[in-house]
Amino acid sequence: MAGNTRERILEVSLELFAQSGYLGTSMSDIAKQLGITKGALYKHYRSKQEILDRIVERMNEMDYARAAEYEMPETEPDGFAEAYLHTPVGKIRAYSEAQFDHWTKEPFAANFRRMLTLEQYREPKLAQLYQDYLAGGPLQYMAAIFRRLADSDEAAMQLALEFYGPMFLLYSVYDGAAQKETVTDLLRQHIDRFIARIEAEKSLTAEKTS
Repeated sequence: MAGNTRERILEVSLELFAQSGYLGTSMSDIAKQLGITKGALYKHYRSKQEILDRIVERMNEMDYARAAEYEMPETEPDGFAEAYLHTPVGKIRAYSEAQFDHWTKEPFAANFRRMLTLEQYREPKLAQLYQDYLAGGPLQYMAAIFRRLADSDEAAMQLALEFYGPMFLLYSVYDGAAQKETVTDLLRQHIDRFIARIEAEKSLTAEKTS
């Protein structure tokens, strides 16, 4: 029961952080939303920072579980670049779509994204989390993957921008869309076109070196 209560506190806290911001939410607000006293809340978490730390830990756990589910590489850049190139295209497509669903449809992750979007200009630590999870981090990950397909680091980063940029934009488009499935369709079309292009370039390179 205590474990369930701790998880419920995380979920409610993150909902409030996504609505009012981390800085704009107090422990009193969290306790009120949960229908408990502040004293009862402090028995589970000593501070708002501790709640945030556990939220980040849970996000990391979800990331690792998702990568394992889709058998995606989690090694150092050179290692996962090599592994990624030998991953079936269908698996890459499925994982990319799962990433999008994670950040838009999964309530915990979607609220985490909204919180970071709200707070990135007000709190340096949350700004860094925004970069790690939604901006620079994913971009660097993709650039490392594409490095084996590019002539230079700059070219790899360009590929990463071309792939991840539309996905990043579609997060916000999804939030405001009345017909959300149309946004998912746009994402699938983008992924399919990009993968087709990469596959064509890989085939051309193989022909030139054979």
